[in-house]
Amino acid sequence: MRTLLIGISLLLVNFLSNAQTKSTDSTTIDSVKVHSFKKAMLFSAVVPGAGQIYNHIAMPKGKKKAYWKVPLIYAGLGATGYFAITNASNAKAYRKEVEFRSNNLGLESNFFEYDEAGLLTLYTSARNNRDLLFLGMGFVYLLNIADAGVEAHFVKFDVSEDLSMAFRPSFNSQYGLGLSLNMNFKYKKQFISSKF
Repeated sequence: MRTLLIGISLLLVNFLSNAQTKSTDSTTIDSVKVHSFKKAMLFSAVVPGAGQIYNHIAMPKGKKKAYWKVPLIYAGLGATGYFAITNASNAKAYRKEVEFRSNNLGLESNFFEYDEAGLLTLYTSARNNRDLLFLGMGFVYLLNIADAGVEAHFVKFDVSEDLSMAFRPSFNSQYGLGLSLNMNFKYKKQFISSKF
């Protein structure tokens, strides 16, 4: 219930932050469509991998590469979840066996190859592994959100040959030998749509 309220609150805040006010005068509005990293992170928080698909759709043609991360996200979440549940069920079985042996004066029902100390060690190990795997599952989930946000920042990032940097040796008669750094930037005009 708490997570549902947090999710609804996040969606409401996102809706309110993106709401536009209407102007009463007839001025022109210049707008550039900006890719929102907040939306990408919110999508990935609600449905893991949705932010990566949102980024993939917004990327220019020929540079689309974000969709391949979605199977990795679900593989990470699925593997850690599966092994966490397996360790939880093993820990429960070991605990029940220890309780059965203490109540029935040492009569063995399952795990006859282990004594009580061995079962307690197995229980502790399975419980610790379960906790670590749940932490790993949370880490994969948070990494999914962070990846969507970082990639959203680089959707419109230009990495063409128009941007270059080169180190070249230089000679100055006053100071002697040196090293010069040449950087070339070419500004690309973005299409700005006007609304009247």
